[in-house]
This record gives sequence, structure tokens and C-alpha cells, in this order.
Amino acid sequence: MTDAAADQLISDGWTIVDTTGFLNLVGPLWQRMVNGEPEYALVSQDKHHNRRGLVQGGLLMTFADRACGMAARFASGRPTMATVQLDVHFVDGGKIGETLMTRPRVIRTTRSLVFVTTEVKANERTIITANGVFKILKDGS
Repeated sequence: MTDAAADQLISDGWTIVDTTGFLNLVGPLWQRMVNGEPEYALVSQDKHHNRRGLVQGGLLMTFADRACGMAARFASGRPTMATVQLDVHFVDGGKIGETLMTRPRVIRTTRSLVFVTTEVKANERTIITANGVFKILKDGS
């Protein structure tokens, strides 16, 4: 990630999400609140390219899954979730160096499930759409 991209995100009110494990290898992942709703960003880097030189589809799915899961936790107030289903539609290719942004929207919350939808965009171009279902787990499960 370029220093200019990070500086722009910071000046726009973004902060880095504390991550570990696999997501630590993918990120950094950024977040901010807009009108009381969470928004997420990730700057695509050379490490994210596929054989065609575009952003790897697996990165896009990981980003959508993580953002939707975080939005589900935020909406439900529950700290532990598991992805039950994630449907992804690839709409356009992301270019290395572009900042990917998403603002997941919770569609419905039940006692045990949270339904979320989102679009991942780069420069207002929709790259993917995703719909996820997240299971609310008992704390510590």
C-alpha cells in the first residue's frame, strides 16, 4: 500500500481494524462510521493480484465476508458470528492500487441469524455484489 493511499484514508477519518491470522496477511483493513453505519476499505496491493494482473477474486470474497460479518456483529451486538452462506457476483475487475470500499447493510436479524448485503466498489464502480447469512454463536463457541 502506498503512503499516499494510507494518508488519504487517515485524513478521511478511517482507522485500521485490528486483525490477526489470515486477515492480517490480507490487510490492512480500514473502517469508519458514516451516519452511524460502518464502512470498510482495503487498498489493493501487488500481493493481491491474479494471473491477469487484476485483484484476485478470493481477496474480494474475503473482504466482503469480513465486512459483512463485522456489520452483522455491529447490528446484533453479539461478538461471535460464523458465516453460514456467502453469495458473490463478480461484476467488474478491480485494478491493483485501487481502494476498495463497502458499506454493508443488514437486511434482517433474527434470534440466530443476520442477513447482510453489500457492494464492493472501486472509484464508484461496482466490482462485486455479495449477500451473506451469519449465525449468531453462543459467546465463546
